[in-house]
Amino acid sequence: MKKLDPRHKKRILIVQQLYSIEFNKKTKLNKRTQLIFNSISKIDSYIKKYANKFPIEKIAKIDLAILRLAIFELLFERKEPIKVIIDEAVELGKELGSERSYAFINGVLGKIYEKELR
Repeated sequence: MKKLDPRHKKRILIVQQLYSIEFNKKTKLNKRTQLIFNSISKIDSYIKKYANKFPIEKIAKIDLAILRLAIFELLFERKEPIKVIIDEAVELGKELGSERSYAFINGVLGKIYEKELR
């Protein structure tokens, strides 16, 4: 078994917390997840705009958590290179999501990249 990158582990934890809070509003959040949660309405506006064929309530909760983290990193935090953020989100989709999650996540983030970051 290969050793996970510490940043990847942190992202998994954040995705787990974002996923958990969908079901239990009292979920204890770390500082970074709390920042994402505080920006959730702004983040979700990007999801609504670029995944407009899928109402937010119809998107798989795990995919939504991954998108929220990636959009936060891309548009709000801006600490990592764009390619790294998108690649990480796609990997998380492959690891944690369904069979097609990674393609959906990649599509939404690709549109955000095209329209917001170029």
